[in-house]
Amino acid sequence: MKVLLADAHPLVLAGLREILEADGSVEVVGEATHASELMPLIAHAAPDTVLLGMRLPGADALTSVDRILAAHPSVNVVMLANDADPAAIQSAFRHGACGVILKAIDPRDLPAAIRQAVDRTAFHASGLPAFSETASVQDASLTARELEIVSAVASGRSNREIAKDLWITEPTVKFHLTNAYRKIGVSNRTEAARWALERGLQQTPHETAGNG
Repeated sequence: MKVLLADAHPLVLAGLREILEADGSVEVVGEATHASELMPLIAHAAPDTVLLGMRLPGADALTSVDRILAAHPSVNVVMLANDADPAAIQSAFRHGACGVILKAIDPRDLPAAIRQAVDRTAFHASGLPAFSETASVQDASLTARELEIVSAVASGRSNREIAKDLWITEPTVKFHLTNAYRKIGVSNRTEAARWALERGLQQTPHETAGNG
């Protein structure tokens, strides 16, 4: 996993680099301390993931997320937060971040937390409030595509299989799943599958295949 680090404090960046590179499965491909550095660095280093501090100078963090995803929609943006402010966290997800990690996390858990966020196997990292505490299932308002994908997850199909069946990319599947998790108030695909099964939404493979 190629990760670009962005935080206002060089000391934090140095610590993050040391933690991630010690994991052995992460390559840190660049560091930014100002929002103006982000886009040129992403274009040059081509990271898979940007670990973005909430208070990066030069632009509002959510504006930075919007700019990154508009220019590089396949890049995963994981936010690094100082505190578990539910409103700020939900705003980050609404703008397209795939995860939010608290700086208070045990350093040993950081690489795994990033992978979970990128893989959409967890919707929040250690220390964050569960969205099920505030989200209303009645107000889920899933789109037809989100409902279709959640139903396919309940049938036990992988993101790759769903992407192939629906003629879309795996990142698109992950994007819709992330939005669905937020709307129905769950934190991972197991809980999403349970939510769908409780409502009789499980699909068999042939029901999904061929739909565009």
